[in-house]
Amino acid sequence: MEFRTSIKTSENRGMISHSDVVVMMGSCFSDNIGARMRHAMFNVDINPFGTLYNPFSIATSIERIIDCEPVDGSHMFQSGGVWNSFLFHSKFSRVDKMRAMEMMNERITAAHEHLRQARALIITLGTAVVYRLKSTGKVVSNCHKVPQHEFVRKTESIEAMTEVLDHSLTRLREFNPDIKVIITVSPIRHVADGLETNMLSKASLRVVASTLAGRFKDMVSYFPAFEIMLDDLRDYRFYAADMVHPSETAIEYIWQTFQATYFDDRTAQAAARCERVYKRLMHRPMTDNREAIERFNADTRTVVGNLLREYPYIANISEIRNILD
Repeated sequence: MEFRTSIKTSENRGMISHSDVVVMMGSCFSDNIGARMRHAMFNVDINPFGTLYNPFSIATSIERIIDCEPVDGSHMFQSGGVWNSFLFHSKFSRVDKMRAMEMMNERITAAHEHLRQARALIITLGTAVVYRLKSTGKVVSNCHKVPQHEFVRKTESIEAMTEVLDHSLTRLREFNPDIKVIITVSPIRHVADGLETNMLSKASLRVVASTLAGRFKDMVSYFPAFEIMLDDLRDYRFYAADMVHPSETAIEYIWQTFQATYFDDRTAQAAARCERVYKRLMHRPMTDNREAIERFNADTRTVVGNLLREYPYIANISEIRNILD
């Protein structure tokens, strides 16, 4: 007897190779799976603008990256002693305005190059609830703790979300004709919106994803992270302590399913080997014995050298550069 409802994913083996450039944008799921890809030494650019939740912010960010449109400071504002942008996550906020702008523009420039070379863009839709700044009427990516009365909160329509992403995907196809797009709906529940609103939001996003996959048959596919979490892993033991975010076990399970869906055997083998080496690179010897530490570092350099001979394209991974230096 089967005591679970396993999810069958579409057959896309080989869509992503270990040597490919990958860009990930969207909700926390992008951060989680993106981190797994980084540990496996993929050339992955994760959320250049920081975590994004709604389709409007994701679409705006994609088009700004395509245009390589810099931040000129005109839309920035000071709050809480730091300079912020409604387009960027608070991790870009700084006391010095010029430094904040410099960081934002560096990420836009780097993301433009990554997206131009990318074999895959993975978009994670988090919520259909948007916040529009009353003074401009524009959807913000992050409220930066600005008082709520400065915004109009709205659950956007399926039609509006579909059209804004349709426009961005059309431009993306012109910018990088060979790119493939994987859309997923984040399994993380937005309980602050209320469970009824959250479920309506997720249902709307699922329709948006399905519609776009139908319109862009040769370009867009759907990965069922939402369905895996809610149906296959339908138990609170697969949630973190907040009962909202997936646990590490759940993230690992979804990561394994993602690999089985998009990696061929060679890429899966490369990812597994690189993950093991990455763990070694993150290891800190539990000793003060200098000789033991030097021996460990020498062995690690040998392991990395062997890995580089087989996968030379990982030479630019920061952890690889650090151990070689």
